[in-house]
Amino acid sequence: MPTRADDIIDRRRLRRKLTLWRLAVLLILAAAAALAAEWYWGDMLSGATRDHIARVRIEGTITEDDKLLDVLRSLRETDSVKGVILTIDSPGGTTAGGEAIYEAVRKLAEAKPTVAQVGTLAASAGYMIASAADHIVSRQSSIVGSIGVLFQYPDVTGLMDKIGVKLEGVKSTPLKAEPSPFNPTTEEERAMIRALVTDSYDWFVGLVEARRGLSRDQVLALADGSIFTGRQALQRKLVDELGGVETAQAWLETKGVARELEIREWKPRRDSGSWLLGSAAMSALAAWLGLPAGGSDMLSELGADRIFLDGLVSVWQPATAP
Repeated sequence: MPTRADDIIDRRRLRRKLTLWRLAVLLILAAAAALAAEWYWGDMLSGATRDHIARVRIEGTITEDDKLLDVLRSLRETDSVKGVILTIDSPGGTTAGGEAIYEAVRKLAEAKPTVAQVGTLAASAGYMIASAADHIVSRQSSIVGSIGVLFQYPDVTGLMDKIGVKLEGVKSTPLKAEPSPFNPTTEEERAMIRALVTDSYDWFVGLVEARRGLSRDQVLALADGSIFTGRQALQRKLVDELGGVETAQAWLETKGVARELEIREWKPRRDSGSWLLGSAAMSALAAWLGLPAGGSDMLSELGADRIFLDGLVSVWQPATAP
């Protein structure tokens, strides 16, 4: 029959085991926290210690991305970053978003050598951002260009007539809240939007003129919305060289950046705040349409994320097949 002393010994053994398990759990949690930090910040943690070349990917629809702007600012302020490669694969996006990133890249390029390397596509606001770099490298078959600005708005008056709905309102002036999808656009309203688009277009043309060393007439001849292959873009001086990341790195070497430096990827920290343009929106839309697993990727490839854009945009949109 167990004695009281045996019970005390058993309880002490149990406490020791519990203590060991708790210690193990704490170690696992600490390791998980370290991995989570690495996952969030990527190479930025180690990038602050050893000299390297930073690589930043600018992909998808362009918006005023605060996380990306933070990364570009950090690159400028980090002494161990000796050169930067911007890998661009974007059809464009909002003009304000393109402008914000363009300005951040210009500040970065003034601090350290910065080269843009075009992947599949750098069109509209995507090309605007590429032009902020001091050198543009493109694949031979990349799509480059689509210099221009677009303002789109729906007209649902026909639908309203069919379902028997009218919208009435009182406004201070005729142009307030116009153009509206709930009434036909007047010539005065179209003139207002046309002036808005023309002003932004002139600004975009001026950027390309200043950055690419072309005359205004030369830029205007290219800025009719046309897109070009990398080979054609090189002939038209929209890019400087054909190639990939290795070619971009070779250009950095001509600017005093050591060839043997490691290329490290810097990634913006993402959170759930950018839902509308993130994977959650695409997943929800795919589910609503009844698409199978992976349908959100299909929608993104088709450019469905652009339906969430509003206002002035600079985006390449392939023409709908007849």
